[in-house]
Amino acid sequence: LVILWFSFLGDTAVFFMRHNVKYFDKMRCLRKRSAVSFLGILVVCLLFMNLYIEDGYVLEGDKQLIRETATHQLNPERYVHSFKDLSNFSGSINISYRYLAGTPLPRKRYLTIGLSSVKRKKGNYLLETIKSIFEQSSYEELKEIAVVVQLADFDSVWCEGMVQDISQKFAHHIIAGRLIVIHVPEDYYPVLDGLKRNYNDPEDRVKFRSKQNVDYAFLLNFCANLSDYYVMLEDDVRCSKNFLTAVKKVITSREGSYWVTLEFSKLGYIGKLYHSHDLPRLAHFLLMFYQEMPCDWLLIHFRGLLAQKEVIRFKPSLFQHMGYYSSYKGAENKLKDDDFEEESFDIPDNPPANLHTNMNVFENYEASKAYSSIDEYFWGKAPSTGDFYGIVFEKPIKISKIKVVTGTEDRQNDILHHGALEVGEKIIGSKKGRQCTTYLRLGEFKNGNFEITDVEHKVLFDINCMRILVTKSQKEWLIIKSISVWTSQAPNQ
Repeated sequence: LVILWFSFLGDTAVFFMRHNVKYFDKMRCLRKRSAVSFLGILVVCLLFMNLYIEDGYVLEGDKQLIRETATHQLNPERYVHSFKDLSNFSGSINISYRYLAGTPLPRKRYLTIGLSSVKRKKGNYLLETIKSIFEQSSYEELKEIAVVVQLADFDSVWCEGMVQDISQKFAHHIIAGRLIVIHVPEDYYPVLDGLKRNYNDPEDRVKFRSKQNVDYAFLLNFCANLSDYYVMLEDDVRCSKNFLTAVKKVITSREGSYWVTLEFSKLGYIGKLYHSHDLPRLAHFLLMFYQEMPCDWLLIHFRGLLAQKEVIRFKPSLFQHMGYYSSYKGAENKLKDDDFEEESFDIPDNPPANLHTNMNVFENYEASKAYSSIDEYFWGKAPSTGDFYGIVFEKPIKISKIKVVTGTEDRQNDILHHGALEVGEKIIGSKKGRQCTTYLRLGEFKNGNFEITDVEHKVLFDINCMRILVTKSQKEWLIIKSISVWTSQAPNQ
């Protein structure tokens, strides 16, 4: 606009000069200087008037945007078209957070653990949850985690009391920079009354779950740049021993594969893991649809929008719900995760590998579904002698333990009745058809299962391949429920 103004004024001046040459010739020198000065002043005035109008328009627009962002009165119909490209929402939300305990982290961590808590009518489990996080972590693991607790209740007396209790019980973790307690003032929240009553929920239930969505959005927004990964817990959770080590193993095993959410509990919003770079988008998403449905339902839609259609959940679970009373009206909540294991949790590494089989696969129960702790499996039609399920590792590895389970509780006869497990070396073939030239048999399957330890002491070479070999035809179909591989030290380069 400034350039246009100068262009317009310049053209006007030229036009004026050309048609008034005679007039200007007759003017005295003083009048010439006065006219030029007046014209210059006029240009400057018009320019400043334009900038003032433009600035006023821009500032007013910014103020409106800030008001919308701050109060989060977002209209889903207005923004839904933009969700075809969620990268539009990769920026943080403009919110002022209050530090109730702790200070900004001095360095980035591997994992942030976030939990939001409100005042309960019956029971309070927040202190026990924080205690479990720290007690179930080793000293080395504590160096890699940050715990962010959001006190999301508007009762200032309750918040002050909780901060006092947390500061007294976990002072050394606060001083060490591992624990932060934050709060978002009520002014930043959207209107929580008169919301849509989807699913015929009562008004107070709609208000509760809508506010919870906003609570989580604010927490996610705060945690976006604190670490590489983020896991959401609730404020009434017990943790498995060395859960961070287990999470790291799973992340390593998924290296090279696409995922949005990894789940370490099948309950609600517990144990859901994200890349930290996805947190701003998830925060925006929860805010946009905060009154539509509960947060755990919104999460399903979020990962679907980012092209992860299937649930990726690992067993055993790392986190267990321990609260007896819900934060909603103090109602009883007896939900338990029966896949949870607290002690001696040992999750396999399952290093990256290519999987293939020559068996006749049933529907979509493909080979990849057996090589993980996900609650899925491989299912092949009646195998014949010589059929195999092959694993070709991306890099040579040292293996300490192998465990293979076939069949399921409801199909106990779909096991490998006669089979062996072998490991191989010396890969040949193209990338798609790679296989080992020599194999060493480690043992036979018994009752459909195979397990061996101390493999690194029994196999002298770095292992490139592993295969399950059918040694006798069977009329029953074959389910390979899980293949678990534990690695030892890295192979010699």
